[in-house]
Amino acid sequence: MAHKKGVGSSKNGRESHGKRLGVKIYGGQEAIAGNVIVRQRGTSYHPGKNVGIGKDHTIFALVDGKVIFTTKKQDRRYVAVIPTGEVEVDLKAQHGVRTKPSSKKAKPTEEAQA
Repeated sequence: MAHKKGVGSSKNGRESHGKRLGVKIYGGQEAIAGNVIVRQRGTSYHPGKNVGIGKDHTIFALVDGKVIFTTKKQDRRYVAVIPTGEVEVDLKAQHGVRTKPSSKKAKPTEEAQA
């Protein structure tokens, strides 16, 4: 009985290299036009305003600005870029960013008590 394997091709060596997928620029960070925001397989994240999508589903910025991630209908995650110089509060409402309602109750003023 042979103690060594016969000379033949190796059965190993077929591992592929990592594809470096994932979020590259996170919410709140600044992006320059053309920057890759998310590399993905399929559409885990969908393009929002001021964002483009490549043929390999890569999401990239179309304008300079701040990146925001939102969740809209059917629990779809969207990526958008708020252009630099625009009013952030108004744009968050346009992009569908959910804001938490204030949990603090309004205290009555002195005039209302009198």
